[in-house]
Amino acid sequence: MLRASGKLLSKIMRELKAAIRPGVTTLQVDELAERLVKREGALPAFKGYKGFPATICASINEEIVHGIPDNRKLEEGDILSLDMGISYGGYFSDMAVTLPVGRIDSGKKKLIQVTSKALDLGIKQAKVNNRLFDISHSIQSFVEKNGFSVVRQFVGHGIGTQLHEEPEIPNFGDADEGPVLRVGMVLAIEPMVNMGGWEAEILENGWTAVTKDGLASAHFEHTVAITEKGPEILTK
Repeated sequence: MLRASGKLLSKIMRELKAAIRPGVTTLQVDELAERLVKREGALPAFKGYKGFPATICASINEEIVHGIPDNRKLEEGDILSLDMGISYGGYFSDMAVTLPVGRIDSGKKKLIQVTSKALDLGIKQAKVNNRLFDISHSIQSFVEKNGFSVVRQFVGHGIGTQLHEEPEIPNFGDADEGPVLRVGMVLAIEPMVNMGGWEAEILENGWTAVTKDGLASAHFEHTVAITEKGPEILTK
């Protein structure tokens, strides 16, 4: 069921990615997301969660996570982080991507590439008998080697019959620390990477986190199962 949920979310996210271009509003993307979720017989995991008002989180440029969709139009040169979860048959999946809007500058391009690669490296550590912070350490060391910083205030999480389950998965930490990883664990691994410093603050809406220095941020996430054969990306 988790595989089915992840596959469905991946399909929906592909359709959303195709809709991203200058002039589109994040509210239009959110409305499309809700239609696609309903079409597939699933439920949006974020809408109503602790009062969150939308199906997707749409975070632009310096917004790190939990951007609320509105009538703001995407502009050439923006980057947009799309974060979305669904419940399908009572089983949750969660994923995020950061997308360029039209042509973007080389700094934002590198930020997206490094964050995506950091997720790949973190996933490679999600294997039996590794420790949880092996994932965290691999993400942090790669990000910082490339001159960026990992957000401290927000972390990944376990996922299954609830959207957020134990354990929390920081994107920073020392290798060989934390719980031992076992077959059957399912983790939402999600590096959030800032172009400048790691510090964040929350806007007045009570949800949207932005970088304190106003520089851009990127966010990638997959739902990953730990199997005897190694990590299996359920949202691929």
